[in-house]
Amino acid sequence: MNLFTKCYNFTKADDIKKMGLYPYFRTIERNEGPVVKIEGREIIMAGSNNYHGLTTHPKVVEAAHNALKKYGTGCSGSRYLTGTLDLHIELEAKLAKFLNKEAVLLYSTGYQTAQGIIPTLANKGEYIISDKENHASIMVGCMMARGLNVDFLRYRHNDMEDLENVISKLPLKSNKLITTDGVFSTTGDIVNLTDLNRIAKKYNAKIMVDDAHSLGVIGVGGRGTASDFSLDKDIDLIMGTFSKTLASLGGFVASEKAVINYLKHHSSALIFSASPTPPSVAAAIAALEILEAEPERVERLARNGDKMRQGFKAMGFNVPDGRTPIVPVIVGDDFKAFHFWRKLFDNGIFVNAFVSPGVPPNMAMLRT
Repeated sequence: MNLFTKCYNFTKADDIKKMGLYPYFRTIERNEGPVVKIEGREIIMAGSNNYHGLTTHPKVVEAAHNALKKYGTGCSGSRYLTGTLDLHIELEAKLAKFLNKEAVLLYSTGYQTAQGIIPTLANKGEYIISDKENHASIMVGCMMARGLNVDFLRYRHNDMEDLENVISKLPLKSNKLITTDGVFSTTGDIVNLTDLNRIAKKYNAKIMVDDAHSLGVIGVGGRGTASDFSLDKDIDLIMGTFSKTLASLGGFVASEKAVINYLKHHSSALIFSASPTPPSVAAAIAALEILEAEPERVERLARNGDKMRQGFKAMGFNVPDGRTPIVPVIVGDDFKAFHFWRKLFDNGIFVNAFVSPGVPPNMAMLRT
C-alpha cells in the first residue's frame, strides 16, 4: 500500500469510457454561445451556465481585449500586495451599487469565495448552520471552519421547520451564520428566504446567500435572491461568481464596509491568491453594464426556462416545478442517465449528466 494505491484502483471512469457513455471533460473546440463545436460537430449547448449568452457579446469581448492590451495577461500578485488594479476597484463599486450594498470584495474564483468568507468570519465558540444541499464551495468553507473549532450544523434542504429546530437548540446570544444557496445549482430550487430571514432574526443569526445562480436570473433587473424577496437590507452577506451571468471568471462578496474591510485584512484566500486577471474583470464589468442597460434579458430568460420546463412536462418527463433557467430532467438510475446523455449527444445536444454522489441515490438527472 502507498499513497497512490487509491488512484491505481480507481477504474470507474475508465470503465464508463470503454462503454462510450462518459459525459465529462468533453473538449470544446469552438464556442458561439448556444452552439459549440465538439469532436468536429456542431452541438447545441443546453448545459452551460452562460445564462444570457454574454461570453461572446461584442462589448464583452472588446472590453477583455482592451484590458489585455492595457494591463497584460495577469496581475502577478495578490490584491493585498501588487495585484490591485483600478479595474478591480471599478467592478467592486459597480457591483456594490447594483446589489444595494455598502461594499464588495473580489476573489479570484467563485469556489474560493466561500472559503475566504466562512472560516474568516466564524471563530471558535460560534456556529455555522448550512442547508444540506448547498454548493460544494460552501460545504468546504464550513469544513475549514470546523477545523478551527467552529461548530458546524446542517438542516434539511430548504426545510425551514428543520432549520428552526436546529438553531433553537443553540445558545440564543451566541454568534451564528446561516449559509444557503439562493438558487440551488442542481434542482433550480429557490431558497425560502422570507422564513429563513424571520428565523435568523429570531435567533440572533447573520445570513449569507450564495447568488452564483441568482445574479441575472431572479430579482429586480437580475439583482438576485434578496431583491427577489424584497430583503435587500436584511441579508448580511451576498456572495457570487462571474462565471455564469457575468461571462467571466472570479467571485465576490457584498456586505457592510466594516465586514469587507475585515475580510480584506484577514481572509487568507484573498491575501495569498493572485488577483483576478485584467481581461476577466473587464469582461465582468461589461457584462454587468449590459445587464443594467437591458433588464428585459432577465424576463426573457425566465420565459425561456419556463418554455423548456413546460415542454418537457408535456412530453412526459419528470421535471420539478420552478421558475429559474435550471431545468433538470430526473431519470433515476445512473446508467440510464448516461445512456440518455449519449443519445442526446449523438443527436447534437449537450446537457449535464448528474449522478450519485452528486445527487441522492436514484435521483440521477440530466440538467439543462
